[in-house]
Amino acid sequence: MTVGASGPPLRPVMRGDRVEIPAKLQKSDYPLSMNRPELIRTPTGKPLAEVTMAAVVAGDLTNEDLRISAETLQLQGEISDAAGRPQLANNMRRAAEMTAIPDAEVLEIYNALRPRASSRERLDAIADRLESHYSAPVNAALVREAAQVYAARNLLAREED
Repeated sequence: MTVGASGPPLRPVMRGDRVEIPAKLQKSDYPLSMNRPELIRTPTGKPLAEVTMAAVVAGDLTNEDLRISAETLQLQGEISDAAGRPQLANNMRRAAEMTAIPDAEVLEIYNALRPRASSRERLDAIADRLESHYSAPVNAALVREAAQVYAARNLLAREED
């Protein structure tokens, strides 16, 4: 087991297909791929050590194996918090939630968040769907905040638009 630069080794525990970390990561654990590679897994559960060119050539990896996992993004958020970068940590948490949302829907949401592109009702519906369908409360809160700001600044879609 690798000893993290932050002290005693963190022992990742597999719970089903998820990696649980019993202790907090520190700024010194960044970058994870160098300092804590044992914590990184693909969305399909393969450890980082198995993501090699030989595995690609052998056909042992899928496109899904080459994407970042929600768990890795959460770990990056934890390191960002430890480094005193709360905005980056929140971005990582939003990104982690977004891994469950299909790409086409992410683009639809992105376009809906453009000024004057959506009504308050549409933005509220998007936020509700993010929470209920994708378990993405951090992203839902961002959409609701955008709706409030757009309403205050007269940037919601108008009837004649």
